[in-house]
Amino acid sequence: MHISEGICSPPVLAAGMVIAAAGAAYGMKKIDTESIPKVGVLSSAFFVASLIHVPIGPTSVHLVLNGLMGLLLGWAAFPAIMIALLLQGVLFQYGGLTSLGVNTVNMALPAVICCCLFRGMIRGGDIKKTALAGFACGFVSLTLSIAFVALTLLLTQKGFLVTVQVVLAAHIPVMVIEGIVTAFALVFLKKVKPEILEVGT
Repeated sequence: MHISEGICSPPVLAAGMVIAAAGAAYGMKKIDTESIPKVGVLSSAFFVASLIHVPIGPTSVHLVLNGLMGLLLGWAAFPAIMIALLLQGVLFQYGGLTSLGVNTVNMALPAVICCCLFRGMIRGGDIKKTALAGFACGFVSLTLSIAFVALTLLLTQKGFLVTVQVVLAAHIPVMVIEGIVTAFALVFLKKVKPEILEVGT
């Protein structure tokens, strides 16, 4: 899911950096003093989850948890994901500094979209609806991230079509797992700390 240095064309990299910077700046405005620990914890969860890679053929897959971040943080998911990706790039050479913008957009924009789509379903007292929304959010957020990665690669060069197909096929089971993990996390939070789910975009 991380696009490495030297893969994307300069126009794609520039567009990604502009969109990521705008999203992160807007997200920073949404972070108040009380939400800083929550942003830090979720950024750490994203950092750790996306470090655990499972090799499948010529590619590898991992959990992302960006849907969960979107539901809990709204637009603040942009700076949280950007910081985690920056640390991964600097410490472990996953992704890179020049591709930080496109990688942030590919992960954070689906998080915000899913917040807008599913946040209404997790409010209130219905556990089943929360679980359903969590599964849908996890599944859709990862699907969108893969679609954005595919679009990023295809905008750079049409020759990446085969790579895109392999990445998509490899992540189909992970979409289901991502949905299940997100559903369990939201149901748990709903039972022990329901106020944390009352987030605005």
